[in-house]
This record gives sequence, structure tokens and C-alpha cells, in this order.
Amino acid sequence: THHLLIVEHPPVYTLGKSGDISNLLIDEEERNAKGLEFFKINRGGDITFHGPGQIVMYPILDLEKFYTDIGKYLRNLEEIVIKTLADYGITGDRSKGETGVWLDPSVKGRERKICAIGVRCSRWITMHGLALNVNTNLGYFNNIIPCGIQDKQVTSIAKELGAEVD
Repeated sequence: THHLLIVEHPPVYTLGKSGDISNLLIDEEERNAKGLEFFKINRGGDITFHGPGQIVMYPILDLEKFYTDIGKYLRNLEEIVIKTLADYGITGDRSKGETGVWLDPSVKGRERKICAIGVRCSRWITMHGLALNVNTNLGYFNNIIPCGIQDKQVTSIAKELGAEVD
């Protein structure tokens, strides 16, 4: 009944169902020239990037077998990432009112998102999931306003540690 897909995508931008297309800062011609794909999809959240060096997890779970609380599910996904980052000596945290995992979320000008989370749930079956930047080329995020959030940075495990990780 339950499945967990863990993948690494070719470079692609995805826009969630409530996302704003104006957060995509690169036109179709530029995307094609750079080999970047773009899809509107049915998950929550705004725009994000998926690509090489990023772990994307798609949990397909029947939440009726656990609990029927999407907020709790999102917090649990965040907790998995926070605990994983701790294994690398990185202190992940939550940012009030924003889904995902952040570093220094309460330090103005230092807030950095390391993991985006966007899910959909239908009849308590989960779809979509999370994207953790590991060795991701963060330059791809310059073509979007990540998650529709202005004036905050995106980071990766490699950037934080100063070296790529396996």
C-alpha cells in the first residue's frame, strides 16, 4: 500500500496549482536553449527547481493508516529532513508560516531554504513530496522566485559544508 520513490530529475521547473507564473523569470526560448523543462502540476506550493544533485522524495502513503492530518504530515516530512541535516552537522529549522526546511530562518538576511516541500493528498493518499538540495547547482534558482518567496536565499548541503557529499 505504501511506496517511497527517491529520484534525481533532469533540470526542470515545476509550478504548483496555487503558484504564480510571474515567479518564473525565464521565457520558453531561454529554457529550451538551456535544456530546461517546465511543467504546471497539481501539488501545493509555488514554483521550484528539480535537478541533478538534488534528492527528490515522493512518499505515496495512505494516511488513513496513520493519521488524517495534512499539517502533521508536512511537519513530519520537515522533521525527517531536519534529522538528516543534523547527521551532517547542519541545523535545519522551520520558518513560521512557510513549509519546508530552512537554515537561520529567524536571522534577517541569513534565511536560506535547503528543502522545498509540496504535496497533494486525495482520499488521504499522498502525492508529490520534498526536494532536498544536496550537491545542487544553485544557479538554476536564479531563473525563478523560489516558492514565490522574495528576498530569501536557497542553499545546499554542499554549499553549507564547503564540499560535495556522496
